[in-house]
Amino acid sequence: MCETAELETWARNGLTRRQIGVAGASTLAVAACAPMAGAGAGASSEFTERMVTIPSPAGTIDGEFFHRSRGKAPGVILWPDIAGIRPAKREMARRLAAAGYAVLLANPYFRDVAGQQFTDFADFAGNGGWGKVTPWRGRFDAETILADTRAIAGWLREQDAVDASRGIGAQGYCMTGSFALIAPAALPEVKAGASFHGGGLVREDARSPHRMIEAGNRYLIAIARNDDAKAPGEKDALRAAAAAARVPAEIEVYPADHGWCVPDSPSYDRVEADKAWTRLLETYRAAL
Repeated sequence: MCETAELETWARNGLTRRQIGVAGASTLAVAACAPMAGAGAGASSEFTERMVTIPSPAGTIDGEFFHRSRGKAPGVILWPDIAGIRPAKREMARRLAAAGYAVLLANPYFRDVAGQQFTDFADFAGNGGWGKVTPWRGRFDAETILADTRAIAGWLREQDAVDASRGIGAQGYCMTGSFALIAPAALPEVKAGASFHGGGLVREDARSPHRMIEAGNRYLIAIARNDDAKAPGEKDALRAAAAAARVPAEIEVYPADHGWCVPDSPSYDRVEADKAWTRLLETYRAAL
């Protein structure tokens, strides 16, 4: 996952919002899917997006809801990476909505702050983002993730845009990749978990995300090559856990570096990101 040293290196080497913008403007447009590109709340008659609040035992979860304006679709919880809700993640949510899902882009930091905190990943990396989020992310454990999932999934199932007769998917990136493995253990309605360059998937404690893989669900675990190089045994532990639970799980090391799926990441890899996106849609089609 993202480490402090990596963030400092990006900042020291002059990673700026402008540089990512020049390199990534076209990739953001591709990721968005044409019907949703640049759409704001009420800007498209085909799609709807709005800010929402969800009550939970831990406080009010805030997020943004993206879906087609007509009909019902399976619900999906999309947790952003360590830099939180921002334009790049909104584009990913829009793309998923265009593929036929009702997507809740959730703020994982709601216990401390609401809404967008960083403009893009360059803002996070170059302006003390790690120090800001460290106390916020220190609140996460298996129990908080399960509780948050229950609240969000319950809210989704009450929305007119969500087909409550179908399962709910959960996906996470970097820090929240572990959320995606834990989420299906929260409720029977959560049927799929997809982790992209996730961190902390295999731990020593009894509530390690890999030990919470459950029968009856489907998983997609896309691992970055540099994460695999640091901990080569983790993919084997994940495969063993999936086999023990007898669940369909696609676990693959991609020839791309940590962060490759996110358009404003310095390691974004369009070819491998598109492959991971295709596998995500296949996972959801099979499970939801």
